[in-house]
Amino acid sequence: MQISDLIPWGRDKEKTPASETGRPSNPLAVLQRDINNVFEDFWHKVESGWNGRSSAIGMFGPSTDVSEADDSIEVTVELPGMSEKDIDISMSGDAITIRGEKKVEHEEKRRGVYMSERSYGAFYRTIPLPPGVDTDKAEATFKNGVLTVALPKTADAQAKVKRIPVKAT
Repeated sequence: MQISDLIPWGRDKEKTPASETGRPSNPLAVLQRDINNVFEDFWHKVESGWNGRSSAIGMFGPSTDVSEADDSIEVTVELPGMSEKDIDISMSGDAITIRGEKKVEHEEKRRGVYMSERSYGAFYRTIPLPPGVDTDKAEATFKNGVLTVALPKTADAQAKVKRIPVKAT
């Protein structure tokens, strides 16, 4: 076997590794196939929106919505199973960062049985903000696993909003 046999674009069609033909193969070809499958599976899951185990905070962070009105910006983050003490919110300049850590521990003791399960998941999400947000008046509330951060706009930013009427032709 040559190194060109391991590179998909460097092999001749007639010299296809046995692992692709279904026959027994050498260990390097099997390893290459398995590594390719791992990466293809990972990127497929990323593109399809996979967010890890359903019981933990997602691999890439919790679901987040950002909405804008004339007078404020509102950030809503779904954080099921967490409490307000697990959440940290910070603002710096033109961004808000929301961090959290979910810790779940379950312990069960019965006659002859001891079971202990733990899962941990940490996340952080940085959201860029438009100019004109009054960071001194920002407020955060947490209810039923949903964090809502209200970021009012400054008077100058609100004054710059101009409505343009739409006319039928």
